[in-house]
This record gives sequence, structure tokens and C-alpha cells, in this order.
Amino acid sequence: MHIDIHQFLRLRHDLAVADVRSEGEYIHGHIAGAHNIPILNNDERHQVGIDYKTKGQQEAIKTGFRMVGPRLTQIIEDAQSLGDEFIVHCWRGGMRSSNFCQFLQMANKKTHQLVGGYSAYRHAVLDSFNQPLNLTVLGGCTGSGKTDVLRALAAQGEQIIDLEKLAHHKGSVFGGLMMKTQPTTEQFQNDLFEAMIKLDRSKRIWIEDESLGIGKVFLPEPFWRQMKKAQMIEIVVDKDERIKRLVKEYGHTDTDAFLEAMVRITRKLGGQHFNSAKERLLQGDMAATIEILLAYYDKAYRIGLDQKAARIRFKVSWNGEDVSVICNELLSSSTEN
Repeated sequence: MHIDIHQFLRLRHDLAVADVRSEGEYIHGHIAGAHNIPILNNDERHQVGIDYKTKGQQEAIKTGFRMVGPRLTQIIEDAQSLGDEFIVHCWRGGMRSSNFCQFLQMANKKTHQLVGGYSAYRHAVLDSFNQPLNLTVLGGCTGSGKTDVLRALAAQGEQIIDLEKLAHHKGSVFGGLMMKTQPTTEQFQNDLFEAMIKLDRSKRIWIEDESLGIGKVFLPEPFWRQMKKAQMIEIVVDKDERIKRLVKEYGHTDTDAFLEAMVRITRKLGGQHFNSAKERLLQGDMAATIEILLAYYDKAYRIGLDQKAARIRFKVSWNGEDVSVICNELLSSSTEN
């Protein structure tokens, strides 16, 4: 049975999804929750590609079948572990998923082949970023607790998009410390789509102010343009409190890893500031280290924030402690404004 992308997005909540592309394709970008059961692995797919270019389609097909044959029993067993009925897709909904479905039908399993395959899903992902969102952006200097506030708003039932969680990165040059390995940009965008599809676009969605790039991944351009036009609320926290929060956040970081990250902004800090920060870091004085770093980060953020001044609806001061206090103030102020 063939299904289109709209049917797929409905059915996948009830049925397992088998992604029969190679493991390399899967790692580069896949559908959330899909199980990777390669009908051709990385090396086999490469060899089939060579035969296709040098010997033609028919010989490439024969090569593929010769490679799949010895693993066919294992492929069927892997699929059977998913249940008796599931969705199957490859890259474009072509030969790999079609053959996979035929193999499973011989084993009395019911399959639904996604027309257009993963490519159809990617089109849906990219198209979604052009659709309007009712965004409210949280801004504020480094260490002002924007992420904590965002997640506290979610706990109170507000809609949020947590870009840092999706990107496995906190945005700055130090943002990857103590975080999981970042996904590819393609996978990050897939995961962003999955987060957005659960939201009511007509209602307010809170999001943290971020650059186009978060570590090594990049926001979709249409989504980024919407963020740049959205209204902002600036969280204002005293510098001393921000230093305390950052010490708590990075105080247990490996010193060598922190220094390695710091080296990457030597030019932006200036040699004198870098050397001072390095000296304090090696002495174990994280508070003094961060205070020096904030001189750069605050200046950079103020320049950026000044460029967004027309979008700032209001500012909210916070002592950096009880996050429920600022959440209540944000919600009441947003209603009043």
C-alpha cells in the first residue's frame, strides 16, 4: 500500500517506521522515531553506485540483489521486531523501499510505502518553516538565565521552542562544553520541525534569542527571518548575579576544554584580556575568568540588542534566583502590553 506524506504524518503515531536507507544516510538526517534497517549498507550502496555508473542500471540491480541475498533473513527478522504492520521509506520511495516491502509481504507482514520517501518528508520540513509563527523572543545578556526562564514557562503550560536543547549547544564558543555531540544541520532542522508540529501556531510561542548558527548547526533561513522580525522581551540581570550563574553552570567544566574554547576567541578578547582570563582560569578562579569574558560578551550583545531596539516591547528585571517570579511577571506584562 502506498501512502503520501500527509497520511504518513498521521499513521506514524500508530505504526513503526522502517528507514531502509544506509546507516550513513540515516545518521546525516532521519525522521524522528524511525528504525534504521538498511537494505544496503554504506559499502554496498557505494559499490552499487559504482556499477550503476560504469555498467548500467541492470548490472547495478544485480549487484544489489547479490549483496542483499545473504542478509535477507536478518533483514526480515529485524523488521519483524517492529511488529506486523509498519511504514517503509527509502530516499525517494523507489527501488529500495519497494523491494523491502515485497520481502516483508512474503513474510506475511503489512507494509505502507511512503511515496517520495525521505525526500518527501524533507520537503514537508522545509515548507513548514515558511508558515507564520506567533513568536515572542527572550533576549538578555549572557548569564541572564534565558534558557531557565524558557523552560520554566513551558512548565507553566506555555508553548516554547528550545533551540539549545535541539542543537545540543548553548550558543557561545563555550556552548558545546558538557553537551552531547551536535546533530547535523539537517537532523537539527528535522528535530525543529518535529517540535513545531506539536504547537498551535496561532498562539504565542516563546523562543530564546539566538544567532543564525548555534555551534555547528544552522537555523533554516525562513525561520531565522521570522525570529528577526518577532517582538522581543529583554531580561535584565545584574552582572554579579550573572557571574554567579555562569560559575554554577561552567564551574565543573574541564579546565583544558574551557581553555581550548577560550583560545578560539583570542582575537575578539584581545591578547591582554585573554592572558588575564587564562591566568585566572589556571588559578582556579572561575568567577574572575568569567568576569573578564563578560566584558567581551556584554559589549557584543549590547551592540546586537541596540540593533533590535525597535522590536523590544519591554524589559523585565530579575534577581536571577526564583524563576517563577520572572515567569509570572513575563506572563502578566505580556497580557498588559
